[in-house]
Amino acid sequence: MTRIFVSGSADGLGRFTVDTLLAEGHQVVLHVRDPQRLSAVQELVARGALAVVGDLADLQQTRDVADQVNALGPMDAVIHNAGVYSGPSVLAVNVVAPYVLTALIQRPKRLIYESSGMHRGGRPTLDGMDWSGRRATGSYSDSKLFVTALAAAVARLWPEVISNSVDPGWVPTKMGGPNAPDDLRLGHLTQEWLATSDAAEARTTGGYWHHQQRAEEHPSVHDPEFQSSLLDELARATGTPLV
Repeated sequence: MTRIFVSGSADGLGRFTVDTLLAEGHQVVLHVRDPQRLSAVQELVARGALAVVGDLADLQQTRDVADQVNALGPMDAVIHNAGVYSGPSVLAVNVVAPYVLTALIQRPKRLIYESSGMHRGGRPTLDGMDWSGRRATGSYSDSKLFVTALAAAVARLWPEVISNSVDPGWVPTKMGGPNAPDDLRLGHLTQEWLATSDAAEARTTGGYWHHQQRAEEHPSVHDPEFQSSLLDELARATGTPLV
């Protein structure tokens, strides 16, 4: 039995992930944006999930989420699933929040970060990015390039932690839309597998995965200079270094 925290669990891939992990007998800590969203996860809580609450678009609330998780004890795995597709909070939710949670949550054995095939269209430049969520600067593709590079940087800097990123595919969730062509089950299978499996492939680190297969990343993902610049920017913007 594994203890796993899943951010962004009220709906979509996060909810499906929690549902599957509970069915497999794991201990799960789910996350919702605000107290009003707790009603959406009551069935999961009734099955044994614990819940933490906080808006990941807000830096202080993100810190509070980390405190709530730490108060529940160490996690074996953390799945950074929460994400938004558009609006001024894209960088705050998709990049800053997983960075801050990584820095502040007691270090788990495994980390999984939600990426996207669209990260290959991201721009490997950090100039002019507003990490606060007050202004729309970086695109969704930019945010997914950054979080994929974050996952690779953590794998390089924390060799005792298994850190990977996942492209779930274009699946029919609220974000993907009802006509998305990819397989919904495969959309959340890989992050569950990376969080819990003892298979040799699932215990490798620094990978970018699509449907349980390693895939090719944007060339900047494994560039140590770009990784370091990204970590420096996030540390400056949040006041929280990754150590």
